[in-house]
Amino acid sequence: MIKPPQRSLAPFFSLAVLSWCVGCAPDESPFRQENENLRKQLAKQESVLNSLQDGNKVMQQQIDLLNQELRDAKKQAEHAQAEAKALQTEAKALGTKLDSQLAESKKLSGEIQRTAAKAAQATDNIRVEEKGAQIEDLPRPLSAVGKAAEEALARNGYRVKVSVKTDQKTIYVTERKVTTPTSLETSGSRNQYVVSLQAMPSNVTRLSVKADFERLAQGGRILAVDAEETAEIERRLIAEIGKAVASPSKL
Repeated sequence: MIKPPQRSLAPFFSLAVLSWCVGCAPDESPFRQENENLRKQLAKQESVLNSLQDGNKVMQQQIDLLNQELRDAKKQAEHAQAEAKALQTEAKALGTKLDSQLAESKKLSGEIQRTAAKAAQATDNIRVEEKGAQIEDLPRPLSAVGKAAEEALARNGYRVKVSVKTDQKTIYVTERKVTTPTSLETSGSRNQYVVSLQAMPSNVTRLSVKADFERLAQGGRILAVDAEETAEIERRLIAEIGKAVASPSKL
């Protein structure tokens, strides 16, 4: 039996392999999509990064501004502290000066009080000779009668030579006057007054007036004056003081 001739299978195998290789050609579309996604993510990350960088710049500017404000505040605080220290030093110096002045004032106050006490004691010890003087009680306080006495003496040309005043007593001694006021003395006389005021209960003041009255003759010769004429001069001054103290301004 004659066998048919055998054909080689190599060509068919080669064709099949080629067909399979053609069918297995790589598909590039997934890589492209992935690359596109990566590019988009990169672009988004770059945008975020740029935003972060811009934000960092703004934040840095804010930090720089805050640092500048802190430096300015520190300078102001140091300046205020220096001023406070200077004021404290000045206040301390003023306090020392004030303490010194207070001590001096206290010392002077003590001296004034002692002087006033001595003056009051000296005044209380003064005893005006009331023998032969004219005395009258006026229903007015001591201060009002004293002011009225000063006005009456001044109005009649008498200048006060000595004045001693306390809360309870006032004494006036006038200069000796050689004039001729028609309200008190007659022409050709010379006179000097001692006026004593003593505070009494119920706002009453005891007024004592004593005159050293002389009458002058030609050549400066002194004439004798009787007690009644001197008493009349004293009563005239009391009347003048009474008018002054009775005026509405003395109430």
